Amino acid sequence: MRRLLCQFVVILLTVLCGVAQAESLHETIDQLIEQKAAKVKLAAPSNDAEFLRRVYLDLAGRIPTVSEARAFLADKSKNKREQLIDRLLQSSDYPRRMQELFHVMFMERRGDNDEWAKFLRSAFEKNLPWHQLASAILSPNPENEETRGAAFFLTQRLVKEGAMAPVDVPGLTRDIGRLFAGVDLQCAQCHDHLTIDNYKQADFQGLHMIFENIQIRRDVKFPAVSEKLMKAKKEYSSVFEQVPETTGPRIPGGKEIAIPQFEKGEEYAVAPDRKKRTPGVPKFSPLRELANGLASTENALFTKNIVNRLWFMMMGRGLVEPLDLLHVDNPATHPKLLDLLSSEFSKHKFDMRWLLKELALTKAYQRTSVIDSEAGPPKESYAVALEKRFSAEQLFWSLGVATGQFEAERLRRRNELKTSEDKDAAEKLKKLESESLEELVAASDDLQTFFTEVRKTFGNGPKEPEVDFTPTVKGALFLMHDDRIQQLIARTPGNLLDRLKNIQSPQQQVEELFLAIYSRTPTTDEQDQCMAYLKKNADRVDGASSNLMWALLTSTEFVVNH
Repeated sequence: MRRLLCQFVVILLTVLCGVAQAESLHETIDQLIEQKAAKVKLAAPSNDAEFLRRVYLDLAGRIPTVSEARAFLADKSKNKREQLIDRLLQSSDYPRRMQELFHVMFMERRGDNDEWAKFLRSAFEKNLPWHQLASAILSPNPENEETRGAAFFLTQRLVKEGAMAPVDVPGLTRDIGRLFAGVDLQCAQCHDHLTIDNYKQADFQGLHMIFENIQIRRDVKFPAVSEKLMKAKKEYSSVFEQVPETTGPRIPGGKEIAIPQFEKGEEYAVAPDRKKRTPGVPKFSPLRELANGLASTENALFTKNIVNRLWFMMMGRGLVEPLDLLHVDNPATHPKLLDLLSSEFSKHKFDMRWLLKELALTKAYQRTSVIDSEAGPPKESYAVALEKRFSAEQLFWSLGVATGQFEAERLRRRNELKTSEDKDAAEKLKKLESESLEELVAASDDLQTFFTEVRKTFGNGPKEPEVDFTPTVKGALFLMHDDRIQQLIARTPGNLLDRLKNIQSPQQQVEELFLAIYSRTPTTDEQDQCMAYLKKNADRVDGASSNLMWALLTSTEFVVNH
């Protein structure tokens, strides 16, 4: 009997372990992708160099250094890809990458703010759950120094764009729906949406009245808003029917909120200070109701919107396209997959690091972007990896890494400290060696200026979502002719061109160039052509090497995430 019981326990544990293993999210994702692909031929797995560059760009916001590339390519460990994903998610690059990504996603190039940047950076350093991060933006708390910068999302949209221009409250209303719920209610402002049945005018007006009720605080130096008392529903009518309607505050994906009534003098939890012109704190806060009702595990639109956007970030295409048109008549390419991601993300308490790791582990993410035919399989099949153009931020960090500009700056500062009479020079030198790239750039006015130039040149205009690649003549000319690019390919102590002079073998020089710029070794044809060029120009080594750098940096391959 005891033996039978032991056998039963062993079998049960085996079954349970098997079920647990089969239920890993990345494996289930691949099952759903492959089932939907049916007879579509799936591309082969990416080689190590392709995966390396892709995952660095997605999780670190830059390409790998030569030493990082060499170490990974030489590693024979079977699980080295998972180990790399883990390292990147815990690195100092990850919160910077996510801060930049979410800043562009939320603010759409409307400007910068130190408090806002601090809030985002801290949120991703601590891996703040998505619903808490979103809640801090939707209902910012001016008393919390760590999160108060979140109010910049609202305050920047409450700024008038001209002396006589009204505040663009309809634009703010639209952005809340688009960015936090994946629903663009713009065309439901004056009437029910003409082509989308579940976008109603009441939805727009109920959300709009929340933002009619707020204003920028002028009594503090950091971003902050205050709310006026809300006592009654909003009246509106369709431009077509002209029938009076009313609504209270409404949450995208939720219900209308009842407006409580208070006795006169009891409306405020904290009364306004008239002498200091400090706004009061109403007991009923529509912003707080919005945060609680929208940033919630119970709100399906909220969860589907963010997993769709994170999928877009990693895969190059949303399961629902466009990203801000979630509705019944625009279903996901993989409905079961979208539901699965939403459910699992919610179960894991909106842990973005966890979800990004699971996406990076999928076969879908790790497929090659090389296609067998000119047309290739449909993009929505995820049968082949989709190429993605660099963002302006990715381009800046990758240019600095590729050309050795950051190491040149570190060397310059190191030499300054070594010859300095500053009594704290030794301590500063030690700190310099452990500085992240972000800290290195922050300490250099020249690099910060360059960063600004790259963002202005390659970023979209204000209010334009960066979801599609929009090439410009300005960007092409910048890469080909701008003085900054010429400076990057000129020799400076510690940079790539300076490193090449210490490499005697032309073959190794070419390999160094390709690893630095493309994160891969050259093909035989590339190797032969580059070596022939260097040999032909042996009397001007620096000029020839600089020309090769320029050719590689201005190529399509450099500015695309493979």
